[in-house]
Amino acid sequence: MTTKDEFVFLPLGGVGEIGMNLALYGYGPASKRQWIMVDCGVTFAGLDLPGVDLVLPDIRFIEEQRKNLKAIIITHAHEDHYGALNDLWPGLNVPVYASGFTAGMLEAKRNYEGTRAEIPITPFKAGDRINVGPFEIEAIGVNHSIPEPMSLVIRTPLGNAVHTGDWKIDHAPSLGPLTDEARFRAVGEEGVLAMMCDSTNALRDGVSPSEEEVSEGLRQIIENAEGRVAITTFSSNVGRIRSIAQAAERAGREVLLLGSSLKRVVNVSQDLGIMEGIKPFLAEDEYGYIPRNKVVVILTGSQGESRAALAKLSRDEMRNVALAAGDTVVFSSRAIPGNEKAIIDIKNGLIEQGIHIITDNEALVHVSGHPRRNELLKMYEWVKPQILVPVHGEAAHLVAQKELAEQAGIGQVPKVRNGNILRLAPGPAEVIDDAPHGRVFKDGRLVGDFEEMGIGDRRKLSFAGHVSVNIVLDSRFDFQGDPDVVPFGLPEFDDEGEAMEDTLYDAVLSAVESIPRARRKDLGVVRESVRRAVRSTANQVWGKKPIVTVFVTKV
Repeated sequence: MTTKDEFVFLPLGGVGEIGMNLALYGYGPASKRQWIMVDCGVTFAGLDLPGVDLVLPDIRFIEEQRKNLKAIIITHAHEDHYGALNDLWPGLNVPVYASGFTAGMLEAKRNYEGTRAEIPITPFKAGDRINVGPFEIEAIGVNHSIPEPMSLVIRTPLGNAVHTGDWKIDHAPSLGPLTDEARFRAVGEEGVLAMMCDSTNALRDGVSPSEEEVSEGLRQIIENAEGRVAITTFSSNVGRIRSIAQAAERAGREVLLLGSSLKRVVNVSQDLGIMEGIKPFLAEDEYGYIPRNKVVVILTGSQGESRAALAKLSRDEMRNVALAAGDTVVFSSRAIPGNEKAIIDIKNGLIEQGIHIITDNEALVHVSGHPRRNELLKMYEWVKPQILVPVHGEAAHLVAQKELAEQAGIGQVPKVRNGNILRLAPGPAEVIDDAPHGRVFKDGRLVGDFEEMGIGDRRKLSFAGHVSVNIVLDSRFDFQGDPDVVPFGLPEFDDEGEAMEDTLYDAVLSAVESIPRARRKDLGVVRESVRRAVRSTANQVWGKKPIVTVFVTKV
């Protein structure tokens, strides 16, 4: 350790938002810090990003320093923690440490998506320790809504940090591990400089219900249902899938899985022995031969995804599987903010078919994988950090945890957002600099920024359409034949019943004819004059200005 060494924390995603979690920890003097990356997640595009498949963190800061990046550690296999790895790892090419389940999910995802990058994974699980550069990293088992999640203890010569990842305290989960209180207490006794802590449920009082209680709620619904029962949940929630399968078996029902992501997760879980003791699932073509009161369907689509199995059932679009009046659909999930409208549309489609809907408003059919306020207070008590950094949340969640931590007597709770470089030691916690950060977008097979991917123009297209104009001028710079005008995404008629195409055609003629013949030699002048005329005319009759592309050729 030199006198100029610093221990710093830099989030590039997930702090000030839900999703896209990516944290950097740096050690050394400012001019040559060594870094580790914890998690590499995505978030999902909303309607404001037409055509975009995924939103990824902008990692140009660490790409420029990749020779100083020693490792990437993945805490668990949720998309918002590992979903960007396949796309971003090739530009970094450093060792990746992850659990067996996470490694299996990465491989299944790579095979499904056909991505080129085969990422070599070094197995890393609760209880393991690794040394990379100046860091020693220990994994501690926690409970969450997916197999094999972990918190990390990051030890450095200037102090230890605990990165909680996603966690909760559940004394009766359907799938382990339990959150390791004894190990957290021991780490707390050793001394913890800083804890970066999950804020997702910091607004919610009390303690999360147990997964065992959720399992019992689902069992009662299955046993009391007269017709078929379809239960939608997050495909990664293997413990919930096990609970449903066990409840179905006790009720004398067979289970069908619907949805490719669900099947991938179950296949990986079966390979690792996590589904041991669960009866084989039905094949899709057997469904029609099973009595209605003898079947349970576990399916994707809890967030209203239009191509997922539940949405297709709500539109009665599946070949071998359908629901009927009197059947029951259970949403064993909670709506991620922004998905509410799509979920309501699916519920209405099901209700129109006479299907009963049960959500967590009517019964205990879901519990979050994140800690409520009393669980946070317990973690503070175990770990006793000098510095508490709220992460994994929007502003409301981060501020709620900041206030809770201060009430609990934690001395330093700095305000940190994506791109802030927080010095943890030496000296008091302080934001000392900002790093380039932001978002890039996966669009089909390509990844780029907002401008590179043409998202702004696409948004304009979705709002006001496009008009193509093709003009051919003869040697005297008069029209050779009629110009072509092709509107796309515009109204067919104006408010007087005139065809929009004809109105715009007249505008093109007028624009060219108003230019003196001598000035038409400058084809750029013709092009710009026509473009302006078409936009102006569309605006007069419609109130919107489309994108206009004009081709001018002289023969």
